[in-house]
Amino acid sequence: MEKPRRIFVLADTHNKFPAILSILARDADEIWHLGDVCAERILDELLATGRPVKVVRGNCDSNFEWPLVVDLVRGGLKIRLQHIPPEQPPDDVALLLHGHTHVPRSEKRGGVLFLNPGCVTRPNRGSPASAAWLEIADGKVNWRLVPLRQEVDRNRPRAVR
Repeated sequence: MEKPRRIFVLADTHNKFPAILSILARDADEIWHLGDVCAERILDELLATGRPVKVVRGNCDSNFEWPLVVDLVRGGLKIRLQHIPPEQPPDDVALLLHGHTHVPRSEKRGGVLFLNPGCVTRPNRGSPASAAWLEIADGKVNWRLVPLRQEVDRNRPRAVR
């Protein structure tokens, strides 16, 4: 039995980086940012956790060195990271992670599981600010949203579960 790979997933930070993100990301094996970073210092903050970071370019990002699409294999599953979700499910991946809509998503379409961690800074349609945990082991997926709330508790923000 394979040890689960824990991936901290976030999207749409739009120049803002609440301190809670660094705290949460410390427990990750990897960090995936699904675009609209908007400020490269945010990637510096994520890299400072010492975890590997993958990023895709969003429609608001100006770093054209960042890829629009990243294809990965984890736990035997083919995974695609991109900012804007395609209209039709791709036929060559099991999971598609995206941002852009600012709304969390966990929806199976055409054999592809679409996942969106929501938005860190400007959630949409009544959703809370959020990020997510993705755990993958032995071809199985566990997806858990993490609602974020800035709460001053000895000057340290924390996640609300």
